[in-house]
Amino acid sequence: MLFVEYPKCTTCKKAKKWLDEHSVSYEDRHIKEQNPTVEELKEWHEKSGLPLKKFFNTSGLLYKEMNLKDKLKTMSEEEQFDLLASDGMLVKRPIAVAADTVLVGFKEADWEKTLL
Repeated sequence: MLFVEYPKCTTCKKAKKWLDEHSVSYEDRHIKEQNPTVEELKEWHEKSGLPLKKFFNTSGLLYKEMNLKDKLKTMSEEEQFDLLASDGMLVKRPIAVAADTVLVGFKEADWEKTLL
């Protein structure tokens, strides 16, 4: 499983601790150093079954500075993917990429149901 995180993020730390406590093996990836590509984001989006908006870090400074709350409504999906791939700080995290599913954000109950 691929675990995409920003190490300073408290939610990512909680998720990582949870993975370790439940002996779930994963490959760690720093979202700012190794940004998800448009191709990866498209694949993850499809696997997750979530609306694309759920991939945006809506509480992040960059999201707010760029006024994306309003801009996203008029952007095409392609433009949104390009934007997400342009800066890891725009992407909601952590992301758990398993063989057949993708989890975005950390909700312990969802992770337990899906990964254990």
